[in-house]
Amino acid sequence: MIIFGIDPGVSGAICALKKGKIIDVYEMPTMIDGKKNKRQVNGAEVTNIFLKEINNQQKEEFSNKQTFEDSAKVVVEHVTAMPGQGVTSMFNFGQSFGVIKGVCAALKLPIYFVRPTKWKKHFNLIKTNKDASRTKVIEIYPNISSKLSRKKDSNKADAILIARYFNDTQV
Repeated sequence: MIIFGIDPGVSGAICALKKGKIIDVYEMPTMIDGKKNKRQVNGAEVTNIFLKEINNQQKEEFSNKQTFEDSAKVVVEHVTAMPGQGVTSMFNFGQSFGVIKGVCAALKLPIYFVRPTKWKKHFNLIKTNKDASRTKVIEIYPNISSKLSRKKDSNKADAILIARYFNDTQV
């Protein structure tokens, strides 16, 4: 079974994890929308990522008893509005969150939500800076360091840790 860990939002990421090992990690696919060229999550591309990884897994180990829905679980960081965030940015974030929920519903994939405090506590990242998650992932998965070389890759690291948290606590 694949666990998709998702750090939602237009600058978020998606991680595909299988048996505790990273299959791949993706920047959140986005598209340009409207006159102001605002980015938003591209639901079709999120769907393509899910289908690609699930189909690859099914080719490897498909059994007649396994249904499409049983082949993956989606774990999304459950975040809420923060003090000082503008109405427009929160609306855009909510829209991204809704796209992910809609894709999961359409594909009949089970979706789970985990609060940042839960997964961060699991990895001893409470009250650390944003970059600490990148360091933690590189400790756990040294071979992925090239995919996390930029500061902005902390979103990829978060997606990996969200998937790994679910793998460690649920499987």
